[in-house]
Amino acid sequence: MRVGLFGGSFNPAHEGHAHVAETALMRLHLDRVIWLVSPQNPLKDASPKPLSERMAGANALARGPSMIVSDAEAQLGVTYSLDTIRLLKARHPGVRFVWVMGADSLAAFHRWKGWTEIFREVPIAVVARPGAERALTSPAAQRFASARVDPGALMSAKPPAWSWLSAPLNYASSTALRERLSQTRR
Repeated sequence: MRVGLFGGSFNPAHEGHAHVAETALMRLHLDRVIWLVSPQNPLKDASPKPLSERMAGANALARGPSMIVSDAEAQLGVTYSLDTIRLLKARHPGVRFVWVMGADSLAAFHRWKGWTEIFREVPIAVVARPGAERALTSPAAQRFASARVDPGALMSAKPPAWSWLSAPLNYASSTALRERLSQTRR
């Protein structure tokens, strides 16, 4: 089984998230994409909406039986993606996992705890998002430039391996949605 792990705060979930998940599902011929709704992103100061609200928002956008929304990190009691990946790999040794992210996440990936280990644990699929030029020159992209492979080879590649999945850009943003909501409340 080929499973994409798509982690995030989803605060709130939006069409850009659905676009990233659907692009990875189709382009990598995945069996499933699991939306891992994080209880609290350690890199974000803003208090997220309650986990139940963010789960509901992700569920509304995760279309089809191949999209699964999960609070696995809350259930497992983990905070960091690296720990989540390692636990899931240990519990499901026959599954081929790939980490799925938007290009905006790759731009800041070097700030994640254990980011170089994540590259060594699972292949990584990066879906084009606005600001792609920033992502392709990021410390993570530069550090693992020699590990970049064609998307068709990603699922069989031994980590470290990552691919860039070109796609039409979707400009939806959680930050922009939160800003609009706060302005309408004033």
